[in-house]
Amino acid sequence: MLTVDAVGESLQRVQAQIGRVIVGQQGAIEQALCALLADGHILIEGVPGIAKTLLVRVIAQTLGLQFRRVQFTPDLMPSDLIGTTLYEAQSGEFRVRYGPIFANIILADEVNRTPPKTQSALLEAMEERQVTIDGISHPLPQPFMVFATQNPIEYEGTYPLPEAQLDRFLLKIVMDYPSEAEERAILSLHDSGFRTHQLEQVGLTPVMDAEELQRIRAIVRLVEVSDAVRDYMLQIIRRTRQNEYLLVGASPRAGIALLLVSKALAAIRGRGFVTPDDVKQMALPVLRHRLILKPEAEVEGLNTDRILMSLLEAVPVPR
Repeated sequence: MLTVDAVGESLQRVQAQIGRVIVGQQGAIEQALCALLADGHILIEGVPGIAKTLLVRVIAQTLGLQFRRVQFTPDLMPSDLIGTTLYEAQSGEFRVRYGPIFANIILADEVNRTPPKTQSALLEAMEERQVTIDGISHPLPQPFMVFATQNPIEYEGTYPLPEAQLDRFLLKIVMDYPSEAEERAILSLHDSGFRTHQLEQVGLTPVMDAEELQRIRAIVRLVEVSDAVRDYMLQIIRRTRQNEYLLVGASPRAGIALLLVSKALAAIRGRGFVTPDDVKQMALPVLRHRLILKPEAEVEGLNTDRILMSLLEAVPVPR
């Protein structure tokens, strides 16, 4: 039977395999794996060319999972995403043509560029793990996970995600520019012949499969959380609702998300219990997209990350 120590070793092998292609971005990789273990979806924000798509492709290949990329555009219809029913004249029968969403890992690229109707179809898939085609429900493959990306600097021609849909993302990961040393390593990697569309040349091999992932998820759920650490999570969540700069604080769903990914982070590090540091490290990616700022906060140049960091400093840490 798998132990937490064995889980930590397995996930370190996954991280090492990903690190053969993705230079730096250790925080983003670790957070993505936390969401994977917690069976949640991810919103990734970063400027073009920061390796958002590459990260998702490499994770899928490392885990031996089926991957599909969907470019979200203003003319993308729900049927383009989930599929449709076709009439076959030869057989005289209707047949379902399944859309690209029927895969284990979906990359919804530039998700905020598609109209609300298509976003709603994605929301049903994320929440229910099924889609409805012509009134009939069709279950999605398991595991199923959505990685959605958006560009933080372009707003023209976009449809901002509604709060209800944002809340369905377990984490919002912000990918920043690499350090100088990391960027030098990226240039060296490409100078040696690496091409992002030819991952097979790197020799990436799956180090885990869907069945092992399901077993690891079961172990992660057994990671212990003490009463003191659980109360620490609760205080963080509740204080977002009392903050003078926040119009809307974190929901109970946010508290559950913080609990799940804190367990996942502990398991990645080979521990069978959650520490306050695990909670603090996951608080920003869990909460940053679920809070709504008051207008005066924006006038003062504040953002959710700065408010959350200030809030975390004010909440007493259990000993």
